[in-house]
Amino acid sequence: METSSAAAFDRMGTLGVEEEFFVVDPATDRPTSGSDELVYEDPPEGDLADRIDHELFKCVLEVQTPLIESIDSAPEAIRSTRKDLSEHVTDHGYGLAAAGLHPAANWQELEHAEKPRYKEQLDRIQYPQHRNTTAGVHVHVGVDDADKAVWIANELRWYLPIVLAVSANSPYWCGIDTGLQSARAKIFENLPNTGVPTAFEDFQAYLDYEKTLLETDAIDDRGELWFDVRPHGEHGTVEIRVPDTHHDVERTIAFVEYSHAIVTDLAERYEDGAGAGACRQELLDENKWRALRYGRDAELLERGCTGASIAIGDVVDRECDRLDVEGLREVYEGPSGAARQREIRDSAGMDALCEALRIV
Repeated sequence: METSSAAAFDRMGTLGVEEEFFVVDPATDRPTSGSDELVYEDPPEGDLADRIDHELFKCVLEVQTPLIESIDSAPEAIRSTRKDLSEHVTDHGYGLAAAGLHPAANWQELEHAEKPRYKEQLDRIQYPQHRNTTAGVHVHVGVDDADKAVWIANELRWYLPIVLAVSANSPYWCGIDTGLQSARAKIFENLPNTGVPTAFEDFQAYLDYEKTLLETDAIDDRGELWFDVRPHGEHGTVEIRVPDTHHDVERTIAFVEYSHAIVTDLAERYEDGAGAGACRQELLDENKWRALRYGRDAELLERGCTGASIAIGDVVDRECDRLDVEGLREVYEGPSGAARQREIRDSAGMDALCEALRIV
């Protein structure tokens, strides 16, 4: 039983990015169960070797960047990793699509991965995991102290709805308009150990929680703590797990830029002796709901139960000015991923929407 290690937290500001994509049939633009061939039967060589895997469904691939030493190197690393994956997929006769949920993916018709880990999860979790056709972006930012990482993760809970609202790109599930902007976030939240976590006093408290779940067979490994943000006890990072996957790589780069900036800012606040911000769990949950339901039209509650709220656009401006980043504002000012999907389907139909989500 392997548990998290405080010793893993030894570097500040490094990055790692994971993106999940749908493998599709290029003739129909619909998801297809081709990832066994791509991952196991003929895995990639070179820079992509050992950095792709399928997720719960065979039609969903995850790709990881190599370790990124600085934020300045992140854009090229993310673009290069996507390029390598695209070439690998097309070389095997498949296409690749990007969204938080594929609008035409029906979980009842798709094959689950045959990995023992996933089979055990399906047997234990049942219906919520059987239908989990989600695809997201996970951003790891290195932190050089375990207690600092836990404090940062606690504080980040307030900022996550900003990224979720701006990244929302999954209005359709099983061909149905859910009325949500990020249905992925709500579907994934039905699994155990997901959503916005409560605050942990320090790393030992997090480790005690992890050990309790492992020892009582609630989880098989520490990776099944699927919270929206978590200290990652293997990589020595704080991992942010809220963005939907996007067709436009520049949007992913913007979410990475903001994630790095906010973690760096919080690390400096921790080192300056800042106390924990007041956050009622109910307000955190409410803000997440508003973000996934209304996207960039959401108004988030301010801290402190004051009754005040603030529009997402104003929050984005405030954050970008405060942290001296621009990517998140550029994404906000561009077309919404969810709105774009609805516009394409309403004007041209489902086939056109599926085609529009294709990367290659």
